Amino acid sequence: MTSIRSRTPDLPDAAPALPDAKALRMRGVHRAVAELRRGIPVLLQGQNPLVILAAETAGTHGLSELAMLAGGDPVLLLAPSRAAALLRRPVEPEVPAVALHLPPPLDAAILHAFADPTAPQPSPEPPKRADAIPPAAAAALALAKLARLLPAVLGAPAGTGADAMARRLHVLSVPAADVQTYPAALASALVRVAEAEVPLEDAPDARIVAFRSPNAGVEHFAIVVGRPERMEAPLVRVHSECFTGDLLGSLRCDCGPQLRGAIRRMAEEGAGALLYLAQEGRGIGLVNKLRAYALQDRGLDTLDANRALGWGADERNFLVAATMLEELGIPRIRLLTNNPAKLAALAACGVEVVGRERHVIEPNGVNDRYLATKAARFGHLLK
Repeated sequence: MTSIRSRTPDLPDAAPALPDAKALRMRGVHRAVAELRRGIPVLLQGQNPLVILAAETAGTHGLSELAMLAGGDPVLLLAPSRAAALLRRPVEPEVPAVALHLPPPLDAAILHAFADPTAPQPSPEPPKRADAIPPAAAAALALAKLARLLPAVLGAPAGTGADAMARRLHVLSVPAADVQTYPAALASALVRVAEAEVPLEDAPDARIVAFRSPNAGVEHFAIVVGRPERMEAPLVRVHSECFTGDLLGSLRCDCGPQLRGAIRRMAEEGAGALLYLAQEGRGIGLVNKLRAYALQDRGLDTLDANRALGWGADERNFLVAATMLEELGIPRIRLLTNNPAKLAALAACGVEVVGRERHVIEPNGVNDRYLATKAARFGHLLK
């Protein structure tokens, strides 16, 4: 397996060459994520600086600060799939974002409704589409996604003196380019931080290894059974955390049975590794997964529900898994999965996947449609 750390490109040169410049800039993006979640504007630096505020967390105070930093009227930046629903007409899916004009005065409740299709919707009059998309629009939506917020962002061109005003208001400024390269940099920076023997009901010879990036608080875990690093190509499962399925035993998905079944199978083989990634709901987060469930209850399938919220079909970062395998000393694997796309994604990250092992869970009467959608629309091999 090619080293992830050597393959990951450096962040673009948008900051002074300090001894630990990359780490400092990763920390800047991580702080910007926290600011958006708190309803505070962020200044995205670049050729055309953009002041942004997450629509989901916008409030009176945040809107006031954005107005002080702006040098023009703000627009609402949305993913094409969400914008199409509001405009009531198709939108070209390849554009990075769609900009919508909002009638004054700006109102937080209207912003929330435009962002969230599960919220009570505004008047029947659709918004107007703006002609131009700000150059930093893609970075703005990417930052909202990193914050696990709905990808809906209020953006305005930074006004003259915005830098000085940002310092007065203690508003964070971060290069837009750093936001785009952050996921790869974060994955390549993962390190082992803790490890302990944890005998499991289905795998007495198990240990848990914790991973964390020094510049962010997100943690991923590996459940290691036996000594897979000593095997030519051990059994590996890449499993995204599922609070509802893994912990609560939800019948809406097959995650819990897949998790426990994978551990049992590794114990039967004598070794294996299950990578437990903090990427709930294929990377959209638990809150957005619950919103997607609400849309599914209205008739959408799991794929269309994600798109209605502005998310893609699969937003996971498999570089995380590749780095964890590298740290565990497992360069070649047999992947326990029904998802061919996962095979391709791991191979693209430098993991040598020598085979696929089937991992089918029978429908339970509640998740039948979910599993059928996996097969028909995600290409999962369930037969």
